[in-house]
Amino acid sequence: MPHTFDLLVIGDANPDVILGPLEAPLAFRQREQLVGTGALTLGGSAAIMACGAARLGLKVAFAGRVGDDDAGRYVRDTLTARGVDTQALRLDAELSTPLTVVVTRGDDRAILTAPGTLAATTGDDVPESLLTGSRHVHAASYFLMPELARALPVLLRTARTHGATTSLDTNDDPSGRWDPLGLPAVLAETDILLPNAREARHLAGPAADSLEAAAALLAARGPLVAVKNGADGALCHDGRALTTTGGITVTPLDTVGAGDSFDAGFVAAVLAGLSPADALDVAAACGALSTRAHGGTTAQATWDEAAAHVTRIGKNLA
Repeated sequence: MPHTFDLLVIGDANPDVILGPLEAPLAFRQREQLVGTGALTLGGSAAIMACGAARLGLKVAFAGRVGDDDAGRYVRDTLTARGVDTQALRLDAELSTPLTVVVTRGDDRAILTAPGTLAATTGDDVPESLLTGSRHVHAASYFLMPELARALPVLLRTARTHGATTSLDTNDDPSGRWDPLGLPAVLAETDILLPNAREARHLAGPAADSLEAAAALLAARGPLVAVKNGADGALCHDGRALTTTGGITVTPLDTVGAGDSFDAGFVAAVLAGLSPADALDVAAACGALSTRAHGGTTAQATWDEAAAHVTRIGKNLA
């Protein structure tokens, strides 16, 4: 059966309020602090990834839950405007839309999230027709959505049974537990794991004495592992060999969402038939190019833009 969508993205979507850079420690006691910039933009790892993939030319659907409020309608309308199908984005009449405030300082950031509908999102929010009708299914923010996390093994298995490939970006675990009991069942149904360097080390556990070792340990559990490493580029392990890329050099204005744009680039490149090594280069370019403007989606790359930068480092992907 032919697939209706190239990509189904499952997970979180919310407005981001991005403020910074903050030059001093965050002050309380009703102190008002001024920063250089502020922006209201689409946030949520899954939502930013979906927009990045649509920008790269994929036909993308999104499944999740937001509140039936102004913030939820902003999320829905922004996803739609960026070419993402939102028919499976449920508007919850009782719970509010999640909201995140990001405070930047140098190359770091603090992230404060009011979870709203996140904990109430379940596997029932993901239509089976999208799981069976998509070439690839990507899930994000595993630790923020416990009910959805419990359903992920079955959801991803359903997609794979109907010919899809799958990917997961767990993102950070606010509890610090990193779910050693639940993850094996999810990884068994995951074709591509997309952590950042810190997440990879936590997911791999204490046996990982280096980032390379963490990638190898995670790849030994089944998935192809692509690890985002900030300005140092990225690395990929397929269970046999390690591949690295230095990425491209840009002067970043805002790194929020760069990892999600990396995810979009890697998945789009794999779906285009590129090797993991070439997909890693495309993904690193997509992540870097997304930092050219404030907000996670404003400067996301087209396929031609990403390919042009990869060509400049010695590979012709056109």
